[in-house]
Amino acid sequence: MVKLKEQLWTTLLELKDAEFKQFKWFLKHDDILEDFSGIPEAFLEKAERCYTVDLMVQKYQDPGALKVTLKVLEKIYRNDLVQRLEKSFSRLQDLKNHDSVPLKSDHERKKAELGDKIKLMIQERQMKIREIKHSAELSNKSADKHVADSERVFAVLLQSVKRSLTYLIKAINEKRKTAQKQADDFIRELEQEISDLTKTSNKMEQLSRTENHLNVPFGSLPLTKNWTEVSVPPPSYGGSVGTAVNQLQEEFSKEKEKLIAKAKLHRVQQFAKDVTLDPDTANPNLILSEDGKQVYCGDVKQNLPDNPERFNCAANVLGKQSFSSGRFYYEAQVEGKTSWDLGVVKESIDRKLSVTANPTNGYWTICLRDADKYRTAAVHLSVKYPPKKVGVFVDYEKGLVSFFDVDSADLIHSFTDCSFTEKLYPFFSPGLHYEGKNSTPLIVSPVNYTD
Repeated sequence: MVKLKEQLWTTLLELKDAEFKQFKWFLKHDDILEDFSGIPEAFLEKAERCYTVDLMVQKYQDPGALKVTLKVLEKIYRNDLVQRLEKSFSRLQDLKNHDSVPLKSDHERKKAELGDKIKLMIQERQMKIREIKHSAELSNKSADKHVADSERVFAVLLQSVKRSLTYLIKAINEKRKTAQKQADDFIRELEQEISDLTKTSNKMEQLSRTENHLNVPFGSLPLTKNWTEVSVPPPSYGGSVGTAVNQLQEEFSKEKEKLIAKAKLHRVQQFAKDVTLDPDTANPNLILSEDGKQVYCGDVKQNLPDNPERFNCAANVLGKQSFSSGRFYYEAQVEGKTSWDLGVVKESIDRKLSVTANPTNGYWTICLRDADKYRTAAVHLSVKYPPKKVGVFVDYEKGLVSFFDVDSADLIHSFTDCSFTEKLYPFFSPGLHYEGKNSTPLIVSPVNYTD
């Protein structure tokens, strides 16, 4: 008989990536089978097929691992693999005892049972240790990220404070310079009048020493200003300080909104999936790149098989990857285009007729029309700046679909309280060719995210 672990691993290799994800999704839930509990999600999240087999055997022992595998395969509709496994291990009881030795006494039997129980308890605790270590590792990563985010936020705030202080000091110095100039001008004017009066006084003194000085007219006083009401009051600097503080508060508020928006986008980017376009769904007018990452609408209809998955009337194409649980995110570059549609759709949408793109018909999408009109169904969307790259985020369980301007991190639109009951597929439409005005391809771009 083929060893169990090897057989289970060979069986899991037969699963497609999407099926393997579904297989692990069932494993993390309690009560998959009676008397079986789920495997912690932290272990399964990045587990490959071989490690998943190890986890099942450690958790359930050989017979249990086989039972759970058979049950989950039935749930994901791989009955062909179920039959193959059942044929390989038709005698489950033999599997339970294949390495056991006939027990000579009741004492030896109880001793063996106790030994098996102790081994199971040890394995469960070893698994719990790994789970706790993994949780602690995630906690440390989260703490490091929050420290880095906090340092970045406060660095921005400190720069704003320094910049605001520099402007404030400059404004105060300009007022001081103006006041000093006024004082200097008054002093120069007063000194000039003093000089003129001194000259007049000296002239009068000279005339008084001459003969017949009583008959010599003294003349008139030089022209002077009445300085009684003239003063140089110190300028008020409070207004400058108040204005600077108000501007700083406004700048803080704007920076805070930007940082919060970027943090929200960063959180959803961690759920990024590698999405590729499915040529079997593409409208015959669409031209796809070989790597399945770019699409544009040509002006000639291609002769392609009219399979059930293909869009006939609309210039649409779906991603190959489907999602029926959890959260996922992808980004598409739309720069240079005058028309496009992005979002997600349910698997059962009508692909042969032209339908209105709205949630009622299974479309959770936004679109651009005429180069500057952003809409979802019949609702106009307010967009600050034309996005160059759009991010699409889905939380299946929460019924949420959100769209982001990746560069600014602005939230463009969200569908909330959605009711998802079937598979969702990434949805793309590069728009019609419009005689070359919209020939720029729509590009599924890599997500620039670092944990």
